[in-house]
Amino acid sequence: MTLGTIPALNLELRARAAEFARTHVAPRSAEIDQSREYPWDIVEKLAEAGFMGMSIPTEWGGKGASFLDVCLVVEEMAKACTVTARIVVEGNMGAISTIMAYGSDAQKAWASKLVLAGDKPAICITEPEAGSDATGMHTRADKRGDRWVVNGVKHWITGASVSKVHLIFARAHDERGNFLGIGGFLAERGQKGLEMTRREPTMGLCGIPEGELTFTNLEVPDDMVLRAPGGFERGFAQLINAYNSQRVGAGTVAMGIAAGALDHALAWVKEREQFGRPIAEFQGLQWMLADMGTQLTAARLMLHAAASSRGPNGSLFPDPELAAQAKIFASEASIKIVNDALQLFGARGYSRNCPVERMARDVRMFTIGGGTAQVLRTLVASKLLGWKLPQTRGEAPLAPRAAAE
Repeated sequence: MTLGTIPALNLELRARAAEFARTHVAPRSAEIDQSREYPWDIVEKLAEAGFMGMSIPTEWGGKGASFLDVCLVVEEMAKACTVTARIVVEGNMGAISTIMAYGSDAQKAWASKLVLAGDKPAICITEPEAGSDATGMHTRADKRGDRWVVNGVKHWITGASVSKVHLIFARAHDERGNFLGIGGFLAERGQKGLEMTRREPTMGLCGIPEGELTFTNLEVPDDMVLRAPGGFERGFAQLINAYNSQRVGAGTVAMGIAAGALDHALAWVKEREQFGRPIAEFQGLQWMLADMGTQLTAARLMLHAAASSRGPNGSLFPDPELAAQAKIFASEASIKIVNDALQLFGARGYSRNCPVERMARDVRMFTIGGGTAQVLRTLVASKLLGWKLPQTRGEAPLAPRAAAE
């Protein structure tokens, strides 16, 4: 684990993101939630403002922004609209950062063009019977000459039906049927054999589809296979490193929701009067606010530290232990902060007319998606104990690390 020093924050970028959120995002947030429609108008504006693909290196048309820079933008968007914040995360972290780290020049050019134009890439890992145990996936890619034929089902795919770039994880087999390992296969929306078969009716984050994707003899050319160091046998561990940036991004969305809820609560307690005075003057409520602010600051510092870190062996992604710890703390603290904000609003907070009600539904996702809090605790514990987690099906259970690691 390498913590290092958190660089100075880009305050100009943060201010620009905050102004964008106030002007373009906040006025639409309730409507996006109620209509459950993807905010194409906001996505277009995000792309025009340079917030989509800002982490893409300059040689591929991006700004070469750091993960910390992305976090600053994400927090400001999340204060106003969780869906918009999720779009910014996935337009800069996860699949796109994996492609930029390990992709060929042709793959980078293809993905960069789409993301800079506003596409939110989709990482396709989770399956109906393989969630936290990602290596238990059944989706299969069979080599057939110069291409791979992919068959299977993925579930809880964020952006299903709206994403163009798909990074699909599947169990690769050679032409003789021998298992090679888990690999990443790149496909684009509209290809024959790639279809959304069901949209999940979610509790929150209603403007971004969570759906089931079915692959039926989807043909992926060999030059669209994402090859990380180690090939199929060991490359999955490299490709999955993308989740370390994704986890930091998800934790930042949760923290941004909490920051927005605290802002609403502070304005409300100054305005609301009971027993002849503003309820902000009651010490019990002041202590609630103090705890909310303290938890928020701690979460922000942990996320910024994780975003600024790098994993071992020259990794381009955040340290896995710091990313896991930051997501655990930020997601759980944010749920508490938002619930307390709703409590401060009293009955009004339980109404759909109060923005904190929407925030309470949205924030609940972040101890689940991108690695449950329980699975991430197992990861942190394994690091502390010096154990190695299995990477693929068939490996032994948790065992001591080799001395060289």
